[in-house]
Amino acid sequence: MENNDSDASIRGLFQKIQTMSVSEKLDLARKASKEARSILIRDANKLVQLAVINSPKITESEIIAIASNRQVTEDVLKEIGMNREWLRNYQIRLALVNNPKTPLSIAMAQVSYLNQRDLSLLAKSKGVPRPVVIAAEGRLKVVKR
Repeated sequence: MENNDSDASIRGLFQKIQTMSVSEKLDLARKASKEARSILIRDANKLVQLAVINSPKITESEIIAIASNRQVTEDVLKEIGMNREWLRNYQIRLALVNNPKTPLSIAMAQVSYLNQRDLSLLAKSKGVPRPVVIAAEGRLKVVKR
């Protein structure tokens, strides 16, 4: 029964957000709960998505999930990739490199920070742009020496 209550409240929240204007969504993104942010990050409006990741309440685990999400816009991934504080987290770097939507310059910059195991997986990956695979292969050769 407990699960149905939380499902219903999330559905209600989703419906409420759907009826909001962009400015209301931007305002909500800054002070929203984790559940509301997870709905707002999927909003079609890029400004709303950017407001979510710039929310003072957002956590690193949410950033990892967003950086892994192939549905978010390139601009959101670029914003994450330009945040030095978030890039201290290895999982965020790894998520950015593995997301094919991450701008190439940002993905390429993260390759040199990956460990050998992740480089090996990246070098075999079919889901990332070819230059990232080539960079991972090149980095692996350097690491194995």
